[in-house]
Amino acid sequence: MTRTITIEHLARIEGHAGINVVLDGSQIQRVELDVFEGIRLFEALLRGRSCFDVSGIVSRICAICSHGHTITALMAIEAALGIEVSPQTRRLRDLGFQGANIESHALHAFCLALPDFVGQPSVIGLAGEQPEAVATALRLKKLGNTIQEIVGGRAVHPVNYVIGGFGKLPSVDELLLLQESLEAGLGDCEKIVALLGGVAVPAFMDEPIRCAALVPEDDAFFFGRVVRLSDGPNIPVDEYRTLTNEHTVAHSHAKHSSHDGRSFMVGALARLTLNGDRIGGRARQVWEQLGPAIPCRNIVMNTLAQVVELVYSIEHARDLVDSFLRSGLATEPPIAYRVRAGAGTAAAEVPRGTLYHHYELDSIGQVVAADVITPTAQNVANAEDQLRAAVRDAVDVDEATLRHRLEMVARAYDPCVSCSVHVMRARG
Repeated sequence: MTRTITIEHLARIEGHAGINVVLDGSQIQRVELDVFEGIRLFEALLRGRSCFDVSGIVSRICAICSHGHTITALMAIEAALGIEVSPQTRRLRDLGFQGANIESHALHAFCLALPDFVGQPSVIGLAGEQPEAVATALRLKKLGNTIQEIVGGRAVHPVNYVIGGFGKLPSVDELLLLQESLEAGLGDCEKIVALLGGVAVPAFMDEPIRCAALVPEDDAFFFGRVVRLSDGPNIPVDEYRTLTNEHTVAHSHAKHSSHDGRSFMVGALARLTLNGDRIGGRARQVWEQLGPAIPCRNIVMNTLAQVVELVYSIEHARDLVDSFLRSGLATEPPIAYRVRAGAGTAAAEVPRGTLYHHYELDSIGQVVAADVITPTAQNVANAEDQLRAAVRDAVDVDEATLRHRLEMVARAYDPCVSCSVHVMRARG
């Protein structure tokens, strides 16, 4: 007997997607993560535009990751133009990334995912039961926004990052404000960790997770020029297409990615799996207290991996701000350069995983080709594999429970569905 389970709209994610499962008795016929978000045309919009316009346009791909898109695009443009930014610029951009990580992880872990763990339908119900937990999470989100506003000029769609440097440097007063706010943020983390210590993480998943993440350069945890696979070779960022191998599928507006014919996961859990030796301090203590154990076979644990990264980002941001206050920020204009023809690729670890930007410029600096591959676009195929495993292991589970589990698996990736769409479905 054929049975279909359809979740028409996934709640508590960014964008529009659903899940379709078709069973023939106990045999799985089909499991699909149906991304039906409207077509995005950013890459086409960039063609013919000046390289000066690129970062401002791509920041609109995603409000949550607008700083990540802006900085990664600038790094790709700088690679095409042969620009090497100063160590100070690199560290200030790193601070902006920490702000994005704090904001995004606080929002997802506590407002979007935590309700699943405690039997609440939404953050509204959670706020009624544990108002201080939600208030603390929102303070942490605001902390991330404040960092991005001070470094990037605006909390969303920044204006202060420019080719070769910054338009304006943070003032001493702004850095002192951040220093105080970050210390308060670490205090808020203690409250959140105490809350999570009493929350049981669902253990219905038991499936290997293939991971990919950048190999960090220096202490910049989210920058790198080589991608590492948990079971494969290291791949230079310039050769990113040999990893992502994007291809269209009939049931989704988002392309799928695979390497050697198999999917992979990017994001917080992948970063801890491959680069967890970089995590120390209070974040390491939180990791040891809450998990996840590595290697991890429970994709739902990605939420706890985000909490570990949240604490790491606050500590790292505090250390960056302390160093800026000790040594002072040098007054330096953006690096001088000449427009030229060239191609450049850059990658960075944004909250949901590895982000790639690639641009080709002509002799007057206009974009002739653009390619942006987001973390969610890479995660969609892996999410389907994990959804299939959840169905496989739910032989004796009623349909309502299975639906809830499928939603939890999808939400575990913290998917930014809008960012993932590069194609549109054709009729006929």
